[in-house]
Amino acid sequence: MQSFGASGAKAMLDKILLAGMKFWGFHGVLEAEQALGQVFIIDLELRGDFGPAGMQDDLERAVNYADVYQRVKDIVEGERYRLIEALAERLASKILAEFEIREALVRVNKPHAPIPGQFDNVAVEIVREKAHAG
Repeated sequence: MQSFGASGAKAMLDKILLAGMKFWGFHGVLEAEQALGQVFIIDLELRGDFGPAGMQDDLERAVNYADVYQRVKDIVEGERYRLIEALAERLASKILAEFEIREALVRVNKPHAPIPGQFDNVAVEIVREKAHAG
């Protein structure tokens, strides 16, 4: 996740983290997953230039974490996907469209995936950038 300015030099992006957001969702290929649901844990890294909000202590220029959380909750709890890859794509596209960020890393954790064996977690992680006009 690198951005480069007009001079070609790497532009540093600030990061907001929302980690360990837990929701009950109905995502999965198996009928039981779609009927019974399970816990999904979502981690986000949102990148952009958050300096103006911080330097001016201005909530209006900041990314509202409560609004981000609510969008994630609405999608994870209110929509259904067979693949956690599809859930991750939906989360990334919605967050990039609605908030003043340049890049989003979305990690969808499925700690109770129906896999015969012992494991701590199954996860999908994607990184997406906001499309730039022009």
